[in-house]
Amino acid sequence: MASALGAAALAAQAARSADPFGLASHLPPFPNNAMLGMMPPLGASVQIDPQKLTELQADYLKRFQTLMESAGSQTTPALADRRFADVAWRDNGLFSWGAALYLLNSEFMQKLADSVEGDNKTRERIRFATDQWVSALSPANFFVTNPEAQQRLLDTHGASLRAGIEQLLGDMQRGRIQQTDESAFEVGRNLAVTPGAVVFRNELIELIQYSPDTPKVGSRPLLLVPPCINKFYVMDLQPENSLVRFAVSHGHTVFLVSWRNVGADQGNLTYDDYLEHGVIRAIAVVREITKQKTINALGFCVGGTLLASGLAVLAARGEKPVHALTLMTTLLDFTDTGTLDVFIDEAYVRFREQTIGDGGLMAGKDLALTFNALRPNDLIWNYVVSKYLKGNQPPPFDILYWNSDSTNIPGPFYCWYVRHMYLQNELRVPDRLTCCGQPIDLGRLDMPVYLFAAREDHIVPWRSGYMSARLFKGPVRFTLGASGHIAGAINPASKNKRSYWISDTIASSADQWFAGSREVPGSWWNDWAQWLDQHRGELRAAPGALGSGAFPPLEPAPGSYVKVRII
Repeated sequence: MASALGAAALAAQAARSADPFGLASHLPPFPNNAMLGMMPPLGASVQIDPQKLTELQADYLKRFQTLMESAGSQTTPALADRRFADVAWRDNGLFSWGAALYLLNSEFMQKLADSVEGDNKTRERIRFATDQWVSALSPANFFVTNPEAQQRLLDTHGASLRAGIEQLLGDMQRGRIQQTDESAFEVGRNLAVTPGAVVFRNELIELIQYSPDTPKVGSRPLLLVPPCINKFYVMDLQPENSLVRFAVSHGHTVFLVSWRNVGADQGNLTYDDYLEHGVIRAIAVVREITKQKTINALGFCVGGTLLASGLAVLAARGEKPVHALTLMTTLLDFTDTGTLDVFIDEAYVRFREQTIGDGGLMAGKDLALTFNALRPNDLIWNYVVSKYLKGNQPPPFDILYWNSDSTNIPGPFYCWYVRHMYLQNELRVPDRLTCCGQPIDLGRLDMPVYLFAAREDHIVPWRSGYMSARLFKGPVRFTLGASGHIAGAINPASKNKRSYWISDTIASSADQWFAGSREVPGSWWNDWAQWLDQHRGELRAAPGALGSGAFPPLEPAPGSYVKVRII
């Protein structure tokens, strides 16, 4: 429920700033929410070209008149929106006309938002606020204007209402919308079940080594670095969609960093701590266990940013321990950060620095609420309608279970990351940042690099992911997958769905690269596996035991850190 209220609160606050017609005054005064500090105020200089406004108004009046005429003639309007796909919307003229009017108003408001003149950040904030507002006010979201919910009430003799109220009360108690049947999953039972063992642990990470699945393995091991703002098991969900198992099945000795879900005692950990005691320490342990001079490494999302930063620190120290690097949906150049940019400005960052910059936590629930609000219809209102209005139980879905398994972030780490990456975009500038006592330059990284981005990613826009290709000195292969941030990245080869785009060259811009690319059906994992096979080293007999004398197994995978949940 907190997620639903948070989105509505954001919509109400933002719409009151951006609404040129005063309609937002009719929104209920939802309490403020901590959703990434809420959206900062819009710029003061906001206007629309009078001619453009006149054209929009004329178009609106024309279409409104057509809609009114169809209502008078009893013609059912077309409802090209899946929220109104059920026959109940078409069988009742009042509901279908109301839905059609809502869609017309929504389209007009969004066109109006697109027409605002001003700086890019202000325009993006107005678009975001408008999207939140129109999503919240859909007639599907309210029982009195939703014929499906009303019919469901009659068909179940009131049972749907009782079930909806029970689910609403349960979510209010949790402080979040439960998006899936969470009783169907348990980490270590049917999630994160690839066999292995924790072979190292410190205050920040557990390092997992996975058991070999082939008689022979490459001599050069593979280290996976997942994002620290989520649990690692998105890379090891179930056997058929596990990237970990896929890599193991291709003859790689796989290690993985499991970040601690930090509490108050770790609230003063910094970005340097995550590099030195996380990424850099993990690399050292993997090399010592396998007795290899170099390893291969993969970073996913923020994990990729951390991995690249850590390798830049090591390069500044004269060390190059990674032979081949893979980055999945990773930002290194933060010029365009997509929708998340609407939240970040100097005032917001300074506020966070004053509150948690010297110690404290950025709560995982607040981060989850932010990411859900990026897709409000899919991740908020869809569940409000299905659960509360219709009384439906959400089905089991492993990715949504993972999505709800939030993690806290230490305040100093969070503040440093948001300022120097999102706000000031300094990682791309040679020697601008000092990490672990070293000026870092990604240009010192000259190993082969495989970059993956997702075409519909709303967190790491694919063109921003492509910008990383210009930062490395070594050979780069860029691959663009279909779908979004998670579904595009976790696209198992076992199902071989969707498609991806590849090219043998790196162009000067993302659009030029795409124009010269070719589309390949299936999972990009297959292309990555072929690339990585070239870098795994000579084949040798798989090890008979995990760890080493200095790093014996501590407990079976998936370890303890990943099982710590925020209730």
